[in-house]
Amino acid sequence: MEQRSQAESALGGAAYGMLFVLGLVMGIVGGFTQAIWHVGPVPFVGMIPGSAIGWLLALFGVCFGAGKLMGSRLGVSVTALGWLLVSMPFSLRLSQGDLVISGNPSGFVYLYGGMAAVVVAFWLAPSSGGGSWLLHGQQPRNPT
Repeated sequence: MEQRSQAESALGGAAYGMLFVLGLVMGIVGGFTQAIWHVGPVPFVGMIPGSAIGWLLALFGVCFGAGKLMGSRLGVSVTALGWLLVSMPFSLRLSQGDLVISGNPSGFVYLYGGMAAVVVAFWLAPSSGGGSWLLHGQQPRNPT
């Protein structure tokens, strides 16, 4: 079993922390902008939430990329957790009536489609470590 140095562990922890912050930022910006652009009217369908679909593609791309770059599904999970911790409270109606993500087609596409995008990214990401992109190219130390 290969042991990691403190510097390598700190670098990995900082990378996962930044992925969590990226998920938080995507949740905040996506929550406030998911309903600003619609395509349509489309016959028999109505208005298609273009910005919500764009955020789904971005969320999938960032989560899948995080999983590929970190070499494990933990990269997807950390990024998705940041997005979920922001998006779920944004869908709750406060006592004053404030609501960020409303119960319209755009809000449903953004929330439920976002959860589906995260699950697909999780299953497509590598399951275990061929090593992190941060440590790629470094030779393992010989314990002598």
